[in-house]
Amino acid sequence: MVDSRGHVLVKRCLRGDRRALAALIDEYQRPLYNAAYRILGNSEDAADATQAAFLKAFEHLDSYDPKYKFFSWIYRIAINESINQAKRNRGHQQVDESAADNSPGPYRETEAGEFAHQVQEALMALPDHYRTVLVLRHFSDRSYRQISEILQISEKTVKSRLYSARQLMKDQLLASGVH
Repeated sequence: MVDSRGHVLVKRCLRGDRRALAALIDEYQRPLYNAAYRILGNSEDAADATQAAFLKAFEHLDSYDPKYKFFSWIYRIAINESINQAKRNRGHQQVDESAADNSPGPYRETEAGEFAHQVQEALMALPDHYRTVLVLRHFSDRSYRQISEILQISEKTVKSRLYSARQLMKDQLLASGVH
């Protein structure tokens, strides 16, 4: 499938069109940030990883191969940036401690809020390669083929990692009392 909008915007960027650059950022910022957040579990780190991914992508825009989807290319950069940042942050608390956590309010006390927190903690406990496929499939709604392209692994490997990741998540959630 051809990513014609992405290709057109990339060509315009390479010619120095700043509006095309802004359009690429507008189009891809939210999905890249969402994936980074799910991998890193912290909004500041996710914003940093997203910004680093855009900077790296635009520095190497001339190496983008238009036979592939631009989205897959930039998503791969963002995933790699997020994983690298997660590795640098090992030993630091990775779950975002928002104001709702510091001063409990009605949302934090709800069952849904607690469940979401437990899911995020279980997600953060997974090894990077499992967390990444879960995030891409279940939080970013990517197909097996798209995940395969983004991570540059076979679809069979995607399915295998997803199966293992789901089992590990299930075990993590059961161990923390979630049924």
